[in-house]
Amino acid sequence: MSIKLPTICMLFIALLAMNSLKADVIPLQGTWKFEIDREDKGVDGKWFSRNLADQIKLPGSMAENRKGDPITLETKWTGSIYDSSFYFNPRLEKYRQPGNIHIPFWLTPATHYVGAAWYQKEVTIPEDWKNKHIILNLERAHTETRVWIDDQEAGTRNSLAAAHVYELSSLLKPGKHRITIRVDNRIKEVNVGPDSHSISDHTQGNWNGIVGSMFLESTPQVFIQDIRIFPDVANRKARIKMLIANRSGAKVSGEVRLSAKSFNVAENHETVPLSARFTAAQSDSTELDLELPFGEGMLTWDEFEPALYRLKATLLSKGLSTEKQVQFGMRDFKIKGKQFLLNGRPVFLRGTLHNAEAPLTGYPEMKAEGWEKLFRTAKQYGLNHVRFHSWCPPEAAFIAADIVGIFLQPEAPSWPNHGPKIGLGQPIDKYLYEETERMIRSYGNYASYTMHSAGNEPAGNQVKYLNDFVDFWKKQDPRRVYTGMSVGGSWPVVPNAEFQVRGGVRGLPWNKRPESITDFREGIAPFSVPFIAHEMGQWCVFPNFEEIKKYTGVYRAKNMEMFRQDLRDQGMGEQGRDFFMASGKLQALSYKHEMEKALRTPGYAGFQLLGLQDFPGQGTALVGLIDAFWEPKDYISAEEFSRFCNSTVPLARLSKFVFTNNENFQAQIDLFRSEKNELQNGLLRWKIKDAAGKELKSGSFSPKTYGNGNGMPVGNIDFSLAEITQPSQLNLEVSLDQTAFVNDWNFWVYPAKTPEPSPAVHYTTELDQKAKDVLKRGGKVFLNAAGKVVKGKEVQMYFQPVFWNTSWFKMRPPHVTGMLIQEKSPAFADFPTSYHSDLQWWDIQHNAQPMILEDFPAGFKPLIQPIDTWFLNRRLALVYEAKVGKGKLMVSSADLRKDTDDRPAAKQLFYSLQKYMASDKFNPAQEIDIKVIEDVFRTPSRQQFDTYTKDSPDELKPNSNKNKVK
Repeated sequence: MSIKLPTICMLFIALLAMNSLKADVIPLQGTWKFEIDREDKGVDGKWFSRNLADQIKLPGSMAENRKGDPITLETKWTGSIYDSSFYFNPRLEKYRQPGNIHIPFWLTPATHYVGAAWYQKEVTIPEDWKNKHIILNLERAHTETRVWIDDQEAGTRNSLAAAHVYELSSLLKPGKHRITIRVDNRIKEVNVGPDSHSISDHTQGNWNGIVGSMFLESTPQVFIQDIRIFPDVANRKARIKMLIANRSGAKVSGEVRLSAKSFNVAENHETVPLSARFTAAQSDSTELDLELPFGEGMLTWDEFEPALYRLKATLLSKGLSTEKQVQFGMRDFKIKGKQFLLNGRPVFLRGTLHNAEAPLTGYPEMKAEGWEKLFRTAKQYGLNHVRFHSWCPPEAAFIAADIVGIFLQPEAPSWPNHGPKIGLGQPIDKYLYEETERMIRSYGNYASYTMHSAGNEPAGNQVKYLNDFVDFWKKQDPRRVYTGMSVGGSWPVVPNAEFQVRGGVRGLPWNKRPESITDFREGIAPFSVPFIAHEMGQWCVFPNFEEIKKYTGVYRAKNMEMFRQDLRDQGMGEQGRDFFMASGKLQALSYKHEMEKALRTPGYAGFQLLGLQDFPGQGTALVGLIDAFWEPKDYISAEEFSRFCNSTVPLARLSKFVFTNNENFQAQIDLFRSEKNELQNGLLRWKIKDAAGKELKSGSFSPKTYGNGNGMPVGNIDFSLAEITQPSQLNLEVSLDQTAFVNDWNFWVYPAKTPEPSPAVHYTTELDQKAKDVLKRGGKVFLNAAGKVVKGKEVQMYFQPVFWNTSWFKMRPPHVTGMLIQEKSPAFADFPTSYHSDLQWWDIQHNAQPMILEDFPAGFKPLIQPIDTWFLNRRLALVYEAKVGKGKLMVSSADLRKDTDDRPAAKQLFYSLQKYMASDKFNPAQEIDIKVIEDVFRTPSRQQFDTYTKDSPDELKPNSNKNKVK
């Protein structure tokens, strides 16, 4: 594919923040006149020629200023709705009433508006700006701007990635002028996709406004238009490409002086000044190509020591002097085989996605301080990389990432799948090239900008288009590496991509007994370039309703408010906190095991989590270990998470996590490292402790030298379990001596033989007449109801939690996200457990059939309670106890019995429950009518999931006529 790039680079006369010209500036923030153009008649009506009727504060969005329309069921959202049952489900009728609208798909803004809006301000141009070059800079305008100066139109810009810059020298003479800006946030000819995180209501929202820096700027007519810095670390120099613009109307000559000085580290370094002469023809631009030596004292940029320089470029011509300063770092980010190399050493990318979540403002953070806080949080959790899913962040993010030491993968702002398609000649084809050019011109000097993608999960003639895209940009700018788009496992491979961001080689194989032996090497074998796991994780946690009070800005968590009220309506409102904590522990466990599998895979290049933080859209995807505010959740701390996600991680390969005491505990210890320097004489120690912290065994391995790599073998552990005579939860901990790097794993040991069940307890698989007779006599009955459940038959439960959420995937199983266990009950005296499911529960929980207790008394709580998807909030049970007349009953829909030697956890739980039942402690608190119990095995649930319609009120859904290619 051959595309001639437009001269958009000529518009980037001013770079922002650190890349600023020393010039005269007129700030434009403050109060602007404003008017909504609902009928799109402002251009024909020449609104630029009259005063607008309203007022608004800029920078800001319409919603932030409470401009626009209230939210109704008819609000025309930007984003696909896959599960439209909300609009038709009778149970949710009250949330569709005016004054009580609760949209479950995403956060709800204060107001909503999609269309044209006009902004207007008067300015006075000073006399000393006469014969100057003048530009208007509008950072982060959403989406299309059209500008008039007085009655003269200055042009149109459309960029989701970079500032909108207008050359206004001929229109702004000294004196008063009226600037009028028309902002239009509709999807028009250029359609990046309604679910693209750059525009979708699923994430930041499709807001209208201008939220970044706004200013007029004047410079001499001969000025430095652009600087590109190409580090050459191996040769300790940088190639400097400068574009010098001449708007004077006459041939000019002059001198450029260059120097670079470090500014953010204790060790100072400065280059020897360099100067060069230039000549620029009349009203033209000229390019200088210079080499700036750095010498022996050169400082490099990486995640551990992110040393930065500030290039100072001074232009001298006709007695005038102008200056431009540019932030950059000396680093090489390359690829060798299946590895990323940073300054010649292998680096493993431990990343998360940023999905443009902005829960307070609805638009991204525009100050570097805010991004710096976010990136430092990521590093506290052991990460070194952030992918921006189908959007590009503002310059503040690049500035902060440089300072913190984070590798960034911004993307051209597109998800060209749900409506638009690439490679078919649609406007999106050209736009992705233009946006990439704008991104590289604006942010390409930042050291953190190491990777680039054209967007997310495309449709169309994608392989041909993306092969050409990658080839083009590899030649244009080799300072970073390029892939086609970030995709799931079913997308076709783009052969020319320098690295692959793909699904398919990720996930937890917990359809079988959990282990930590296997890895992903077979899955990545077909790829000869670095492979990064696309959107790893996506494991859900139940909502934290305490988070609702954090939404004090433009957005409200109406989705979570609805889930909270529904839980109350189902009689479980007081359990919300317990569900959150118990499901969170399982979520953290799932992330740990999936990530460790990648870390122990030789040749794996990295992962991108989805995500470290929650995703507030797409049905509400609570997949984060921290919330959408980038603040921690109570069930896991940064310190705990960084034990298994860090630059160095000890690993253990275990064939299983549940043992009997006639076995040996065996483990192979590996090491993952992605550090700056080689580890000399690395000594790893291990110890096995019981639940009380008592050390049972310890040891160490022979010191070795370790470079960087995944799954590097360290040594083996072999520990006899013969002396573990009681059911026990043990813990293996492995640490790297004289460092803070440590990791650990729980495992369980049960007696190989358990006593026979007490004859005082009647065991049955049917609530037959014999069982009823036992209960009538005041006896004790254990009912193994596995496979007999009718009321709850539709609920599918596996050990792993809900993936993404059940709304977005229309109730794709599993439907539950962990279990809440009454761990203090004496029923578990011989089955060590916490309040949440851990790996010893896999055999019991996996593919078990929960019971729905919809007719049980209010407040009834089972011993083991599966946690339902928060879209249905059904009251579930796996094991419960109850009084039935004179008798006492224990019911389990998990398959618990004595003859399960191949299932030691299930066998041990059965023994613990039986022993409890045979004791005086077995005294259920609540009485349940036997007819209610029997009904669970006879009558289907009253509440069934129903899509109610195959249609959707959302006009932007993927298969709507509006989105079909014409």
